[in-house]
Amino acid sequence: MTPATRSPLMWAVHLSVLLLVALWTMPTAGLLISSLRDKDQLAVSGWWTALATSSRNAVARAPSADSQVERDGKFVISGNVLDGQAGQVSAFGFSSREPAAFKAGETADLNGGEKLTVQADGSFEIVSDTRMEGSRGQRIFFTAAAPPRFTLDNYREVLSAEGIGASFINSLTVAVPSTVIPILIAAFAAYALAWMPFPGRAILIAVVVGLLVVPLQMSLIPLLKLYNGVGAFLGVPAKTYMGIWLAHTGFGLPLAIYLLRNYMAGLPREIMESARVDGASDFDIFVKIILPLSFPALASFAIFQFLWTWNDLLVAIVFLGTGQDQLVLTGRLVNLLGSRGGNWEILTASAFITIVVPLIVFFALQRYLVRGLLAGSVKGG
Repeated sequence: MTPATRSPLMWAVHLSVLLLVALWTMPTAGLLISSLRDKDQLAVSGWWTALATSSRNAVARAPSADSQVERDGKFVISGNVLDGQAGQVSAFGFSSREPAAFKAGETADLNGGEKLTVQADGSFEIVSDTRMEGSRGQRIFFTAAAPPRFTLDNYREVLSAEGIGASFINSLTVAVPSTVIPILIAAFAAYALAWMPFPGRAILIAVVVGLLVVPLQMSLIPLLKLYNGVGAFLGVPAKTYMGIWLAHTGFGLPLAIYLLRNYMAGLPREIMESARVDGASDFDIFVKIILPLSFPALASFAIFQFLWTWNDLLVAIVFLGTGQDQLVLTGRLVNLLGSRGGNWEILTASAFITIVVPLIVFFALQRYLVRGLLAGSVKGG
């Protein structure tokens, strides 16, 4: 179909898809750009201005009178308000009421009879006919335009924080089994609900659908009490990886069973019947036929489950604890942010570090995502 023959509806669909892609991609792109920006520029301007020259108002303090030198019968204190940073001064002042009273290169008369000159490159001189006194230097307010600056210091600061490596391993230890275990259990249950007739099957399917709407927060504490009770009876400690694996398995099973059951129920019945005629058991059919054909649905659920368990903080704190040896990556970054205040550069770098692994998983399995979701939503038996 040529562009001239495309209907307006098709153009609208394409534009809508592009808009949705842009809406989903823009926050991630903004987070990445912000994490690479200089912290001073990040604090005063948005990520969309990262490639433009930014203007900032700042204040510098000149050296004290002890640093003055005598030159041509005058006493001079010199320095640079930019302090080695790139930029160009456009205006300056010596009072907070008029921070931009003078243009770069002009001379301002200070209250003590001294003269202050600030050049565009940030260099300044305070000149006086008599020896200057005082232990504190003159404050200099200035407006400077700085070129865009990018740095990896934000990532170095986060990655060099104590315990980050151990927390990364802890998150992998939680997320990988918490993704694999529900898939194994749900695959067997989905096959039984889709192709093995038995009494009460419809009721079980309805229960699974009902469990999809149970809030995690409502069942978290009862599940913890149940686990602690059983663990105390069996002599198992309360805060273990086994506990969080079981918790994530329980919370993920309803969606996994529902998704896989709908997909498996839509597979051709003739394949199963031919296998049974050849003497294959239900286990043989499941392992050799159903599982290979259900890989798109398995990959779809694996993406959702891994994203949820990797980014989880609430379940990890409740079932694994907040000790230094048990903290997952999200918990470690929360502590890092808490100790550093509200530094934007730490927040953006930390956030992007947490989404790197989920992005790798998503792009590795995304070709199966749409196939699995669509097939599971339109087929059923």
